[in-house]
Amino acid sequence: MQETINNLKKEIQEKLSSTIDLKNLNELKNIYLSKKGPVQELMNHMKELGNEEKKEFGRIINEFKTEVTNSFDKLKKDLEEQELNRKLESESIDISLPSTKVNVGSANILEKLIEEVEEVFISMGYDVVDGPEIELDKYNFEMLNIPKGHPARDAQDTFYLEGEEILLRSQTSPVQVRTLLKGNGITPIRMICPGKTYRRDDDDATHSHQFMQIEGLVVDKEISLSDLKGTLDVVFKKLFGENTETRFHPSYYQFTEPSVEVDITCHKCHGTGCNICKNTGWITIAGAGIVHPNVLRMSGYDPSVWTGFAFGFGADRLAMEKYDIHDLRAIYNTDLRETKTFDRKERD
Repeated sequence: MQETINNLKKEIQEKLSSTIDLKNLNELKNIYLSKKGPVQELMNHMKELGNEEKKEFGRIINEFKTEVTNSFDKLKKDLEEQELNRKLESESIDISLPSTKVNVGSANILEKLIEEVEEVFISMGYDVVDGPEIELDKYNFEMLNIPKGHPARDAQDTFYLEGEEILLRSQTSPVQVRTLLKGNGITPIRMICPGKTYRRDDDDATHSHQFMQIEGLVVDKEISLSDLKGTLDVVFKKLFGENTETRFHPSYYQFTEPSVEVDITCHKCHGTGCNICKNTGWITIAGAGIVHPNVLRMSGYDPSVWTGFAFGFGADRLAMEKYDIHDLRAIYNTDLRETKTFDRKERD
């Protein structure tokens, strides 16, 4: 039996010595080390031996099998190294050639702006709060001082999903209502609520049936319009530059009293007048006001003790102003030829 093993070992070594590529090596390995190969067949002689002979024979066979396997592995490693060296010699890289420019993706410009706004408010102690996009009429209208039959409901062109009670929220104000209710009439509130809103509208360069709003709410004692003015001054200076000025002019919203529209100095002409601001030097950017006593009362806050302010602006509109975007639809476009210009403006 030892002679058989020696002959097989010699045969395998001769085959390995003449093997020059990995393909032939794999073929030899399948021939000699497979389950039906000659090395495995040696184990079939075990049944012809006694118990003591089996132990010695098993040891010899295992040593032989290990030796053969190591020989195959060593040759494989040598052949792989030779193959790599041949490739390195035949393939060269000219590092002086210009590199190939690869287009890479980036965060959507709207997402970047929302994160920037959130960072400003968080630095002032505000919470960022989220809420459901499928809302109840109760929170979207009634508790915002807009009862059934009020003409303001028609102006918002709401998407109703089930009767007139379940709808796609037409503003993020319902999140403010839910936050007020959690305050139980005793907790000061300082929050913003960015999120998607939905209204029946025809999509064009300046309108969309789906848009992003960022609304904010502060409720505490002795809150005034001057607090609102100071807050929005900080925000818009951070977004549009330290030279940005803010002004209020009267307006009307059902959930605030008094109500104001918020203007900022034009980011392009800096107040001197241009086509962007229609030569006024100012751009209307947000709506705001002091929270209506009815809204506070319906949410459990005593308006004789608590006051507050609320504000809201479109994130899409802010992005258009900040990055000089002339078509709202470009914000949602996946065409890199358009969106890469936003990345450059962000870096600048």
